[in-house]
Amino acid sequence: MCLAVPMEVRSVDGFNASCEAMGVHRDVSLFMLQGESVEPGDHLLVHVGYAIKKVSADDAREAWKLFDEILASDA
Repeated sequence: MCLAVPMEVRSVDGFNASCEAMGVHRDVSLFMLQGESVEPGDHLLVHVGYAIKKVSADDAREAWKLFDEILASDA
């Protein structure tokens, strides 16, 4: 099973983006999103350093809520 994490784009430089989620910063490849516009403030699903899909801010927040619930239930 694969897990993609929603991250917010902070800056874009060609096919690379600096992204942030929950205080964690990562450099992310945009290679798989060729032809799709990516701007700072956009939200992306990121899997092993590659952006695989653009998502809405609402979808990103909802995903993090679910992740938090899963982590809390494991305590």
